[in-house]
Amino acid sequence: MDAQLSAAGSAPAESDSGESSNLYQDGIVAGTIGATTIAVWFLLLDTIKGRPFYTPTVLGTVLFQRGGTLPSPETLPPSFQLVLVYTWVHWLVFCVIGGVVSRLLVAAERKPDLGFGILLLFVVFEFGFLVAAMLFSEVILRALAWQEILLGNLLAAAAMGGYFWRRHPHLTIRP
Repeated sequence: MDAQLSAAGSAPAESDSGESSNLYQDGIVAGTIGATTIAVWFLLLDTIKGRPFYTPTVLGTVLFQRGGTLPSPETLPPSFQLVLVYTWVHWLVFCVIGGVVSRLLVAAERKPDLGFGILLLFVVFEFGFLVAAMLFSEVILRALAWQEILLGNLLAAAAMGGYFWRRHPHLTIRP
């Protein structure tokens, strides 16, 4: 009898552990999809303009430059080290975002009324990012067009959304 109780008592914990593991896995996969999508988008744009790896070099310089004034983005040579470090940080941020979205979607599956709030949160987050870039990083705006940033983020969001849609086929959004 004690064996049955302990087995029954441990089943929910194992189930919760498996669910958490799946949430983390979904977040990492979705984050990788999103980060790769936006990286390929900017690599394509940069290559068409004749300056491969320009965007991650500019963003890495802005992110990691400490003290002093930033160099003019137009004169920045591509830096393989900055591209790698920036790409790593960018991927980590996307994995965190993917993990948060994964958790929110599980909550929305349980309570469909949350779906519209999650969609609204996405819209606010997307445009909040653009407004913050416009207000706080003039260097980025001189180097990169906001339309390119917006389209890249929308492509990444669509790619991640496609992955999540297949992982959560019964998800509904109610206003």
